[in-house]
Amino acid sequence: MSRGQILDEDISASSQWSDSTAAKYGRLDCEEGDGAWCPEIAGEPENINEFLQIDLRSLHFITLVGTQGRHAGGIGNEFAQTYKIKYSRDGSRWISWRNRQGKEVIEGNRNAYDIVLKDLEPPIIARFVRFMPVIDHSMNVCMRVELYGCEWLDGLVSYNSPLGQQMTLNGQYIYLNDSVYDGAMSYSMTEGLGQLTDGMCGLDDFTHSHVYNVWPGYDYVGWTNESFPNGYVEIIFEFDRTRNFTTMKVHCNNMFSQRVKTFQKVVCYFRSESDWEATPISFSPVMDDVNPSARFVTVSLYNHMASAIKCQYYFSDIWMMFSEITFQSGDDPTHKVDDSNTRILIGCLVAIIFILVAIIVIILWRQVWQKMLEKVSRRMLDDELTASLSIQSETFTYNNNSPSSVPSEQESSSTYERIFPLGPDYQEPSCLVRKLPEFSQTSEDTGELQKRVQEGVPHYAEADIVNLQGVTGGNTYAVPALTMDLLSGKDVAVEEFPRKLLTFKEKLGEGQFGEVHLCEAEGMQDFMDEDFSFDVIENQTVLVAVKMLRTDANKNARNDFLKEIKIMSRLKDPNIIRLLAVCMSSDPLCMITEYMENGDLNQFLSRHEPEGMIALLSNAPTVSYSNLHHMATQIASGMKYLSSLNFVHRDLATRNCLVGKNYTIKIADFGMSRNLYSGDYYRIQGRAVLPIRWMSWESILLGKFTTSSDVWAFGVTLWEMLTFCKEQPYSQLSDEQVIENTGEFFRDQRRQIYLPQPPMCPDPVYKLMLSCWHRNTKERPSFQEIHHTLLDSLSGLQENAES
Repeated sequence: MSRGQILDEDISASSQWSDSTAAKYGRLDCEEGDGAWCPEIAGEPENINEFLQIDLRSLHFITLVGTQGRHAGGIGNEFAQTYKIKYSRDGSRWISWRNRQGKEVIEGNRNAYDIVLKDLEPPIIARFVRFMPVIDHSMNVCMRVELYGCEWLDGLVSYNSPLGQQMTLNGQYIYLNDSVYDGAMSYSMTEGLGQLTDGMCGLDDFTHSHVYNVWPGYDYVGWTNESFPNGYVEIIFEFDRTRNFTTMKVHCNNMFSQRVKTFQKVVCYFRSESDWEATPISFSPVMDDVNPSARFVTVSLYNHMASAIKCQYYFSDIWMMFSEITFQSGDDPTHKVDDSNTRILIGCLVAIIFILVAIIVIILWRQVWQKMLEKVSRRMLDDELTASLSIQSETFTYNNNSPSSVPSEQESSSTYERIFPLGPDYQEPSCLVRKLPEFSQTSEDTGELQKRVQEGVPHYAEADIVNLQGVTGGNTYAVPALTMDLLSGKDVAVEEFPRKLLTFKEKLGEGQFGEVHLCEAEGMQDFMDEDFSFDVIENQTVLVAVKMLRTDANKNARNDFLKEIKIMSRLKDPNIIRLLAVCMSSDPLCMITEYMENGDLNQFLSRHEPEGMIALLSNAPTVSYSNLHHMATQIASGMKYLSSLNFVHRDLATRNCLVGKNYTIKIADFGMSRNLYSGDYYRIQGRAVLPIRWMSWESILLGKFTTSSDVWAFGVTLWEMLTFCKEQPYSQLSDEQVIENTGEFFRDQRRQIYLPQPPMCPDPVYKLMLSCWHRNTKERPSFQEIHHTLLDSLSGLQENAES
């Protein structure tokens, strides 16, 4: 809307107060006309028929909406406090959007100028969208709106399926119905879309859910074979047009201990005109009775042309459960080109290629002589030599599949739009810096940067970064290319470990290319380096974390896995998780790392209380302040080691610190892959995830990840520890407000909100936290200084205790 990609003629309304408040003026952050769309009459509680309608011209997957009132330079003060959304895929059947708890009304604006963004959970698939203001008393309303999403490439407009059923498990009811289905529901579901297309895959344990305050089984649609005498469940998928289908992916539960398995076989029929083809295709996946993880099963559709597909999924056990079904289609071969036209086309292409080659040669010839001069200037100007903005394509820290764009100067100035703009024109973070004069470098910054470039110091913020995709979706550490080059000349001295000596206990987490499992290992003492102290009784099994690369991972993922092993093998510090051994002789490739018996620090502290009266009354286990201080000192020591190697962690938090005997701490990296901590990461458009509550302002706004941004995260981690992890950082703020607060840190007008001093936190320690959150990165302490400060105060605590 605000970019003008949606034309005026595609925006309409039920009525308008005047020509100057017509529908076309209902664009977010736009002050044209009288500043917004306003309906003809004042709204009443019983009258919610007024609407602002947008025609997207094709089906879109919409995950976020924004609203704003009429400000008009201070003249207007009309806004919608609440509203509803209706949508349609064909323009005739309109559907009321409801959230996952069944609520239709959406909280809107509280004033006329602020932009309020709302995630649509579940997202909607529609061509037409209506915003309908709702009020609880007579008042004038005006609206400006925005839509965020992408084109719906699947082309699926509905699926018809039997109703999901109810399971009884250990006396508990498991409801496996499609609770967000937007079609007709009686004996079956028809003409709608729902949980099978909402982009959310179910967990391994179907009794749990990603979503809070819902019933067991919410993520899955499931059926029992007792209700289907033919032995299969039939689902019909209708599409917007005839397509050339290549594959179908079905996300299935495989919790075989509860008699739930993936389908035994699927038979698919195709319809391109009015009749179903007589010859179907059939596919039987390999049954897995070893790994209970939910998984996608990919079915090849062999480039069948169809506008509808009917699939019969056969039971392989009592229950069958799906959480997501997607289709991939190629281009349609709609016409053929005769031989004469082909020859003309080839001739034209050859001529164009010769012209392009000539142009390239000329450009290269003119630019070679100034290449060395430009090299230094590029390093000073381009922030892409830092860790890239987290949602940037190719070099995204946590998820490599989330491109970003930057709005022009004329466009929305809202915090969300500046930081996480959504559009087709992708740019580097450095372009954002150059477009916003507020972010320009001072002469002091530039001088320091030039000095570093001239001296050749391998500082992370100015060094090329190795783009290392970790097994579970994030990088172990950000590694300067110079450091990686030094490592690449050495062999990895890590021994092969027999797989048969590993016993699976539970899955800790997963990512795009692999999983992390908690296992017991036998005989691990025989695989330790001589410099590695391993306090385990001989012949006793030990807990280890096993990072496992998926067997279907691509070549780049396999190469990154090997790089990750090489880097991990060089990290030898008492407070950093060690790589113990590998399994490389056959697939799946595995790396085995330490795991501490008390789990991660977040869960450890949340189970304990500080020493005092409350702990005595509740009989809860306690942790003393001196032990907290001791653990914080170890984290600082481990980070001091990483920073000495110019490595940047980028996700330091209590969830990524493991606790061993006697409050020993070791820093790890796989907290992001765990479903337990999904709420700690902010999801952008259903793809990228960022730990924004731990991130420095420059990491969010500029995409700069340095040792200084790790120092910021250390301050937040210290705050977590002193609150015993009883609440999230900035728990009183929404994710959007956290991002807005980041902008206040940048503007530095003393309106930024800091984390409060925890009740049991001494003033000097809180002062240390505040120093970690300095706006100017040069004013933040180094990890060496932090470690020294904590070490000195720890010595003072011990002396006082002894005296």
